[in-house]
Amino acid sequence: MVGLDEVGRGSLAGPLVVGAVVVDPWGEEPPPGLDDSKRLSALRRERLVPLLTSWCHAWSLGWVGADEIDQWGMRWALAVAAQRALESLSREPDFALVDGSFNFLRGPAAQPFCETSPPQLTFENLPARCVVKGDRVSAAIAAAAVLAKVERDEYMTALSPTFPDYGWAANKGYGSSDHMEALAATGPSPHHRLSWALPARRRP
Repeated sequence: MVGLDEVGRGSLAGPLVVGAVVVDPWGEEPPPGLDDSKRLSALRRERLVPLLTSWCHAWSLGWVGADEIDQWGMRWALAVAAQRALESLSREPDFALVDGSFNFLRGPAAQPFCETSPPQLTFENLPARCVVKGDRVSAAIAAAAVLAKVERDEYMTALSPTFPDYGWAANKGYGSSDHMEALAATGPSPHHRLSWALPARRRP
């Protein structure tokens, strides 16, 4: 069984990341302290990483960049990120627990109108169950969220010195007041999602 969760869906900048964690439902108990990643401090999440990677049978992350989100839209981006995560697993799962109210392994019915089409979704028919607030009731989903969030936070922190105006080391690309002010003052970077309703740059 694989647990799937996404991180970065609501961000203004940076990638969308889907975590995938394969576990044995009747195996060992998860590491103590595992919880919804949003209810854990950054330090606690980081300390859980080696415990989680030792506990699970396999894990991987699927990344979709801001340019791909702009091309395909968020629903397709979610499906592609999940596809990439599952393709990278060392063990192919036979069942998925997907966080949320819809199965993001499946893309929308219509292909996006863009120059580069999204890849074929070979896992869209994987048997799956959606679990609302799954990271609070499923250890596999919670582990996927923690691993994805730690990796994405590190990525945005590493980008921050190159784009210091946006404060990504603190806000990780989300719409904090300082980030919104920087967008209004300097405009977007190459890592911003240009298809989103970003603040308009002020005229000098």
